[in-house]
Amino acid sequence: MFQCPVVSLVATGSSLGIMVGWWLLILLDRQSWDFQEPIYFRVIRTSFLYNRSWTQNLGSVWLDELQTHAWDNKTHTFTFLWPWSQGNLSNEEVVTGENLFYSNTILVNQDFREHVSKCLFSPDPFQVQMVIGCELHVGKPSVGFMRIAYQGSDLISFWNMSWWPSPKGGSRAQQVCRLFNQYHEDNELIQTLIIDYCPRYLSSLLDVGKADLQRQVRPEAWLSAGPSPGSGRLLLVCHISGFHPKPVWVMWMRGEQEQRGTQRGDVLPHADGTWYLQMSLDVKATEAAGLSCRVRHSSLGGQDMVLYWEQPRSMGLVFLAVIVPLVLLAGLALWLWKRW
Repeated sequence: MFQCPVVSLVATGSSLGIMVGWWLLILLDRQSWDFQEPIYFRVIRTSFLYNRSWTQNLGSVWLDELQTHAWDNKTHTFTFLWPWSQGNLSNEEVVTGENLFYSNTILVNQDFREHVSKCLFSPDPFQVQMVIGCELHVGKPSVGFMRIAYQGSDLISFWNMSWWPSPKGGSRAQQVCRLFNQYHEDNELIQTLIIDYCPRYLSSLLDVGKADLQRQVRPEAWLSAGPSPGSGRLLLVCHISGFHPKPVWVMWMRGEQEQRGTQRGDVLPHADGTWYLQMSLDVKATEAAGLSCRVRHSSLGGQDMVLYWEQPRSMGLVFLAVIVPLVLLAGLALWLWKRW
């Protein structure tokens, strides 16, 4: 076997031990669940290799858009972010898996430091990213995946028992694939991990964490005017806050027609696990009347939330609306006083 452990996060026996140690913890029977499909489960790992004595690892685990585990650099273990993040595993199984993950991480980084300068990558500081996981469908076979990136760019991916180069990976990706595809036993193990074990663990999480995962929180919404984009123009902003789950559809409308200039911001998290989003629209001030912001979310029971833009009244109109009635009341009081 070729001795150069390129991207040894997956190619060496020690690196496969990482995955075995982690995924052997999740040999659980699939249980019934009624979530919207598909559901994704991902373990993300990033290694920064600076020199022979300094390596930094980051990791996280995600169920769809919800983070379930975080990597603790002090203890070199995954921490559970939810009471159900462990699934149905015993504490003994969890501790065994964490220790195995930690020991194999050290071996992998040692392989990198020792051999990387002899292989396909620059000996300068670099980073390698790995994502492994599966997606679960109701009534259909699960789909497993594993991808590796180098310096933030896709390098190779695993599918149907083989490694395939990224279209942007160039000759380096092709060489890495040829190397990895020599490891037939290792590739069979990866196939088992992502097709069998991963869906079982995902099903366990869905069952144990059903209450939190299926939580529905109605959004609050309001409209405001943003900074003026120019003379005679308005920036209309629709705010949607406090909703869960994350998927939401928001659009500025005129009647039933979507406004193509709508700009969507990032969906940002709140501390309580809900989300915030804003949608903006740059329009002529004379065309703002009749516009509305429409919100669709699973918590709304199939009915859209619609907010209509109302042009702010000018200060002159406000002044007249307040002063004129006061003047009339004063005149009436004076007339009554004279008659008395």
